[in-house]
Amino acid sequence: MTENITAHRKDGVLTLVIQRPPVNALDVHSVAELLAEIQSAANDAAVRCIVITGSQGVFCAGHDLNEMLTAQGQHISYRQHLEETYNPLILAIRQVEKPILAAVNGPVAGAGLGIALACDLRIASTNARFTVGFTGIGMVPDSGVSLFLPLLIGLGRASELAFTNVGLEAQQALDWGLINRLVAPKALPQVTARMADDLAGGPVGAFGLTKRAFNLALLSQLKLVLESEGQLQEMASHSSEHQEGVAAFLQKRLPQFLI
Repeated sequence: MTENITAHRKDGVLTLVIQRPPVNALDVHSVAELLAEIQSAANDAAVRCIVITGSQGVFCAGHDLNEMLTAQGQHISYRQHLEETYNPLILAIRQVEKPILAAVNGPVAGAGLGIALACDLRIASTNARFTVGFTGIGMVPDSGVSLFLPLLIGLGRASELAFTNVGLEAQQALDWGLINRLVAPKALPQVTARMADDLAGGPVGAFGLTKRAFNLALLSQLKLVLESEGQLQEMASHSSEHQEGVAAFLQKRLPQFLI
């Protein structure tokens, strides 16, 4: 068990829970914890399926903006930040040759959305709401969102969500193919456990090779995309739009990008 990521295994299923209340916004430490758990599971024959979920009715609100502002003051670049945190995490999720299931138990945004989309399967509660989030503070989608989102729902729909920053309700997410199943909040733990048990009891070796095939067929440019996201995020981080977006966020008002 770790500080911000709790891990427990039952039979062949490892469940990782993001616990950083109130909205499970990740910091550098918790991203490292999650990555370490996934890397450890990759080499543990007793783990045959991984579930990622959030605590207290929230999946993950993305990265802690306050930590990013502190990092800016320390002259740490957004590109460097991604290279050290989310890029290796997203790659690890895709490279683990075992099924990874996201149980989206509530709102998810930003880098949290990237984590959910990188997983092989997604079950969501009707309380789930999917928000791209980045453009609201004058930033660019990262954590693989720029690849996974249009791949799953189409370029037009992905562009609309990114540009408007409007949250996608759970039923619409199901209709658009963003999630695999939609269940009532109280049923999510049971449905997730049943699906994870079924996967853990299946031909995990064949699942892993299938995942490798899908990665080659559809995600062969993932590493390049993640690197490009970092470069674009670095550019965006120095813009007046980002400064206004952050100021508006901290002041709890709507940003005024047209000045």
